[in-house]
Amino acid sequence: SSVKLGCGHGSSTRLLMDGLREIGEEAAWSLSSAKPGNGVEQLRDGNTDTFWQSDGPQPHLINIQFPRKARVSELRIYTNFKVDESYTPSCISVRIGTAHHDLQEIQVVDLKEPEGWITIRLAQPRGEAAAPPVPSCVPRDLEIGGALDFVRSHFVQIAILSNHQNGRDTHLRQIQAFGPRSSSSSRPGPAEAFQLKLQTPMLQQFATIR
Repeated sequence: SSVKLGCGHGSSTRLLMDGLREIGEEAAWSLSSAKPGNGVEQLRDGNTDTFWQSDGPQPHLINIQFPRKARVSELRIYTNFKVDESYTPSCISVRIGTAHHDLQEIQVVDLKEPEGWITIRLAQPRGEAAAPPVPSCVPRDLEIGGALDFVRSHFVQIAILSNHQNGRDTHLRQIQAFGPRSSSSSRPGPAEAFQLKLQTPMLQQFATIR
């Protein structure tokens, strides 16, 4: 069964059914710090046995910069608490904007000994209610600021605010970014436009309407 909530476990079947595609390859990725041999390449190599390891003070940052404003629906993160223990993130913030100077936080998730793929939704699928979060991944804003289907952004930043057991550095094994597969929803009708007006002012600049 598919999961429809701000944070949960993802599956490739659900992504295909939802019409999402991986858009991370279209972006430039950078990190606030990294141990030699454990950087962006390992974070994006499709292998859950490799990992990024930070090497600096918290928060640990992953920056995803798109060449043009992109439609982003969700992020998928692979963690392995049983192996990584105190290196496993316990609190993650997601921010969007045009560059470092105007990033706005749109979601914070609390993780409890997460294992495998975790999905962090940046927008609520249209017409579907949020399901209760899974215990291992709890979003603080279940409504995701009122955003529908996707947010539009040049820049997405993932900030690791804390780790399990007060660990200093962090391990993330994979990160993927997903957006809508088609552009059919980029021009909403009157009903959808009305719904978008209900979004918070902070999110309106990242809404569907151009």
